[in-house]
Amino acid sequence: MRYEVEQKHVVADESHLFERLAERGVEVGPRVEQVDRYFSHPCRDFSKTDEALRIRTVGDQSFVTFKGPKIDTTTKTRHEIELPLDANDRDGARFGELLESLGFKPVAVVRKRRRKFEIAFEGRKVEGARDEVEHVGQYVELELIADKSGLDEAKRVISALATELQLGAVERRSYLEMLLENLAKLASK
Repeated sequence: MRYEVEQKHVVADESHLFERLAERGVEVGPRVEQVDRYFSHPCRDFSKTDEALRIRTVGDQSFVTFKGPKIDTTTKTRHEIELPLDANDRDGARFGELLESLGFKPVAVVRKRRRKFEIAFEGRKVEGARDEVEHVGQYVELELIADKSGLDEAKRVISALATELQLGAVERRSYLEMLLENLAKLASK
């Protein structure tokens, strides 16, 4: 089983982050627009089960992703299944229509501008991303993929790298959770 081991941190000072990355010789990629459309399950409440189902569109490619519940209290480690959608469904609209026909309901759309990077650290290649999330804020994510036997080591590596990069406190909420909270606050005003 494949697990995504991830930590997310608020970016308080973007220039400090980019300086720390440059010191390590890390090149940050170009800004890429990602649109994530989330769906609710017809029979169970993903907000209670801590699961997620989304269609992510990047350029002219779309992917469907299921994320299982977080399995610890310090990182966003969870089982993840991601599958590419057909090239004829570049924006995921046809697959979205299939989900809605099966009773899934659209929840929200998370829009972000992402800049990816990769850091060699302790013999591993850690994937990173600097995200600007519409109506949410600026974050940096560090991620490794691991099987069950490698989870503890992956968590340790990511935590050590976050400390070295001086990233600060971990944010465990998903962008979807933060967006929904922010939209609820705006609606109550």
